[in-house]
Amino acid sequence: MELHLIRHPRPDVAAGVCYGQSDVGIAEAAEAVAARLRPLLPERFVLHASPLARARLLAEALGEPVLDARLKEMHFGDWELRPFAEIGPAIDAWAQDPLGFRAPGGESARDMAARVLEWLDVLVAAAPADPVVIVAHGGPLRAIAGHLLKMPAEHWLALDFACGHVTRIDVESWGVVLKWFNR
Repeated sequence: MELHLIRHPRPDVAAGVCYGQSDVGIAEAAEAVAARLRPLLPERFVLHASPLARARLLAEALGEPVLDARLKEMHFGDWELRPFAEIGPAIDAWAQDPLGFRAPGGESARDMAARVLEWLDVLVAAAPADPVVIVAHGGPLRAIAGHLLKMPAEHWLALDFACGHVTRIDVESWGVVLKWFNR
């Protein structure tokens, strides 16, 4: 299976603001990003996306996506749309346990990864014949790539998916190949 992982365009939100599952807009036109990415994608593909506007708008500019809430970014609960500077020392608790920490009213990175990997299991079991393009967010894309590449979850944060870029991973019966990253 040929996978193309695309992170949404740069969000229209002030720097230093926690936005997770908040449905913020995008700072660059989805059509412009899609035009830049199209030459990197196969001619035919199955398209899946997060329903959050910043991913959905790009996916719709690329084709007709199947939207799935399991591809949403991590939910930061009470931290959503708050500047990190206002959150204070709680950020230190998150840094101490980046996978298990849960902001008040939110979910942990481990919880987010579990729902994303549940979705991935269904996709892999379906064994689509055409390449698959996924338009989502940094957290879910890290979980997908890290899991497929058999990286320890503690190292997934090292996978820095750039906004409006595509990564290709091929899943073969004998293993997984990272073909290219952040093009």
